[in-house]
Amino acid sequence: MTDRQRPQPGAWSITALIFLFMLINFADKAVIGLCAKPMMDELKMTPEQFGLLGSAFFLLFPVSAVLVGFVTNRVQARHTLLAMAVLWSLIQFPMLSAVTFEVLLASRIALGVAEGPAYPVAMHAVYKWFPDSLRGLPTAVIAQGSSIGVIVAVPILNWIIVNHSWHWAFGALGIAGLAWAVLWALFGREGILVDESHDELTTGASSQPGGAISYRRLLLCPSIVAVCCVGFASYWGLSLGLTWFTSYLVDGLGFSQTVGGDLSVLPWLAGMVIVLAGGWYSQHLMKNGVSSRTARAVFPCLTMAIGGCILPFIALVSQPELKIAILVVGPAIGSTTFVIIPLIVSELTPQPQRAAMLAIVNSIITLGGVAAPLLMGGVVQTAATRLAGYDRGFVILGCLLTVGGLIGMIFIRPEADRQGLARRAAPPVQAA
Repeated sequence: MTDRQRPQPGAWSITALIFLFMLINFADKAVIGLCAKPMMDELKMTPEQFGLLGSAFFLLFPVSAVLVGFVTNRVQARHTLLAMAVLWSLIQFPMLSAVTFEVLLASRIALGVAEGPAYPVAMHAVYKWFPDSLRGLPTAVIAQGSSIGVIVAVPILNWIIVNHSWHWAFGALGIAGLAWAVLWALFGREGILVDESHDELTTGASSQPGGAISYRRLLLCPSIVAVCCVGFASYWGLSLGLTWFTSYLVDGLGFSQTVGGDLSVLPWLAGMVIVLAGGWYSQHLMKNGVSSRTARAVFPCLTMAIGGCILPFIALVSQPELKIAILVVGPAIGSTTFVIIPLIVSELTPQPQRAAMLAIVNSIITLGGVAAPLLMGGVVQTAATRLAGYDRGFVILGCLLTVGGLIGMIFIRPEADRQGLARRAAPPVQAA
């Protein structure tokens, strides 16, 4: 195995720090759903208003992701990660005082701006330490920062909410974010691994200076378009889980805040197991010569479609236990898609453009997070009963996951599109 076929020394230490970064990042996202019932009661919010609050987080999320992604093409990722962590931590502290709905709305929008670039920049930073063939497992580990962030944070935050107030849940997350920033400032480093898997794209490319491929050509690549469709559906489910799952348990099924909050870890526990296993299996297939199309498209997208087919049964059963089981298993089965999305984008993008492309794709798929909470709020508010409204919203999610999975299985073809990008690229201009 050559030096370019193995991780850099220290790669897994950096991966561990970035895993903690994503853990805190998703705890920040999850706190709003965990606080849903007491927050709605204190501020006298309707379901539509709370849905707007959930969507507000993602309002400028895509814009900041793209802007910071282009900046990170030129600035070291370790600086970008540090700046984001400090900013989103400071945004939490105003929540410690009495706030109005308008202040809370502005805070969530600002937090979305600060956290929007987190996932693509984190992946770009990690990919500088691992060659393409070995990225499946570290990608899965970083993606698990989301699940473990919720699993670890929910019992702690729920205890704070029950025994102190929902305001202090935000304050605790601000303190945790600043603690990570100190660790990263002391130990964070930048990877330098050159990605040899992009040689065929960069040596013959392109219509842009420096051997780059035009962003228009990359964004119109069928695999990238299909990845965006898959990601949009997946993120629709993720944002519903972050915003509405605890409320569904407390407001829809009648559990107490303590029990409902503790049960909120179930989807993330299931997702953690499946993402780690799926990421490892996808990497195992790649290392054994299986095509990227099979390992990174057909396998995860098939599981996503199966999960989508399970979800509509939530409207046909009445037992709370069965409803919870369906809502846990349905979205979790296909959660390996969160691993393969950045892998496919990275596989098709020259390394100097990778941060920006990861950010652009991330900004497109997070549009699902803008629409989903608000639509769910409207559906719940206009339904005959709250429970019927929640069930209808999750049936819609099932349809989206099924369609997204089918699109991914049919149209994600990394090898073919990779050859097409290289073939259509113009040769670089030679100096006279």
